[in-house]
Amino acid sequence: MHRGNSARLHSKFPAINRGYMQYYQAVRGFLEYCETERNHSAHTVEAYRLALDQFADYMREAEINIDTISSLTTADIRPFLGYLHDQGLSVKSIRLKIAAVKSFFRFCVKRAFVASNPALLVPSPRQEKKLPSFLQPAEIERLMASFDTSTPAGARDAAVAELLYSSGLRVAELTSLTVAHITAEPQIRVIGKGRKERIVPIGSKAMESLRHYLAMRSQLVHPRVSGQALFLSARGNPLSPAGAYRIIHNALAPISEASQKSPHVLRHTFATHLLDNGADIRAVSEMLGHSSLSTTQIYTHVSVERLKNIYKQAHPKA
Repeated sequence: MHRGNSARLHSKFPAINRGYMQYYQAVRGFLEYCETERNHSAHTVEAYRLALDQFADYMREAEINIDTISSLTTADIRPFLGYLHDQGLSVKSIRLKIAAVKSFFRFCVKRAFVASNPALLVPSPRQEKKLPSFLQPAEIERLMASFDTSTPAGARDAAVAELLYSSGLRVAELTSLTVAHITAEPQIRVIGKGRKERIVPIGSKAMESLRHYLAMRSQLVHPRVSGQALFLSARGNPLSPAGAYRIIHNALAPISEASQKSPHVLRHTFATHLLDNGADIRAVSEMLGHSSLSTTQIYTHVSVERLKNIYKQAHPKA
């Protein structure tokens, strides 16, 4: 598929001169390299193809007549940022396309097509930082009270919500849990991103909810498909991330005005409430399974924004 895509880019433009022909050939080689040597996904290879296709459009419109790829300079590439902005692209899309161009020229350096990377000093626009959505304590109370725990499905849904909020799990981590993960100890061993293992605590309410669900789990079990998965669907299959999303989304819809209504909101809420109540940021980062403390720091911004709003509302001269 990708070789066809690169050939399509190669044949889209006439060979104006040797420099452009060399560019198209290098792009084709780069896409094949991404596919076969780097094992990039089909989605990534296609995104690179589109970005380099757009870079070729930009060079033609800017009338950049290159003798060879090595004749391209940083000054030639930098206006590509403005070109993309004029196309109405988001900051995220522009960052991805600039990254593709930089990767392409890194490949060209590796293949000795150019002596140095002319895109190296081309800046990327700063990523817009969006503060994560989270729930207020009263919304958490309403959420947990909304489940009918007298039924197996309701007991499961309550346990899913309690565990996500209590332990800050990612939804994929939650749906990969087995019955054996739940022991008498108020903690679980989780395999997170990059196959990294961590131990996270389980709060008393979440433990109570899990025990209640486990007492009813047999009513959901289907011998052929259930296995040892902790959370099961109505048909007895292991609960999927999409199934967990529906549970939380449907439960939050009538009780919260948060912009996001997903399992990840409970993870955000877990971190925000801990920091609001004085938890050490390093401990929170470890419980979340973040590889860098800087990833966790977004939640300190959430807490500061809340303090600012409280101050404005409460201080007579704010």
